[in-house]
Order: sequence, then C-alpha cells, then structure tokens
Amino acid sequence: MNKREYLLTKLIEECLEVAQRATKAQTFGINEVEPGQKLDNTERLNLEWNDLLATVELLHEEEGISLFGDSELIRRKKQKILQFMNYSREQGCLA
Repeated sequence: MNKREYLLTKLIEECLEVAQRATKAQTFGINEVEPGQKLDNTERLNLEWNDLLATVELLHEEEGISLFGDSELIRRKKQKILQFMNYSREQGCLA
C-alpha cells in the first residue's frame, strides 16, 4: 500500500465513523451521552467530522487530491434533498 492508498483508506474510515456517529445520534438522540462517555452525540459527531476534514486536508497536502465545496453543487443538492423530503412527507414517512 502506498501513501495515497493509505490516505484514501483513512478517508473511507473517517466517512464511516461520521456515519456511525450520525446513526447513534438518530437512534439515541442528539443530546444523549453514552454511558461511560463525557460528550453528547453532537459533540462526538463534531469530533468525527473534524477527523474527516483533517484527512481531506492531508490528501490535498500530501497527494494533491483537492476536495472542495462548490456552492452551486451544494445549492443543487440541498434543493434535491428538500424535494425528496417533501415527497417522503407526502408518502406519510416523514412527520
């Protein structure tokens, strides 16, 4: 495995950790503090998000792979999410 492959693997890992923490927040509540932990799910999600951002920065610094926000693509995606959210509501799946 070379450095690029390692960093891409870390990117996958960090994405999965963000997903797992978001699932915990969904399942147990955004303000829930897991027994034995000091931070709530919002704080822990933020930690995982920052781990992901650090990995993205390393990919850029070490391998020249630039992942960046594009305001137009973001605007379109938000519009699409809201469209499907409304559809879900119409189907009775979202309150």
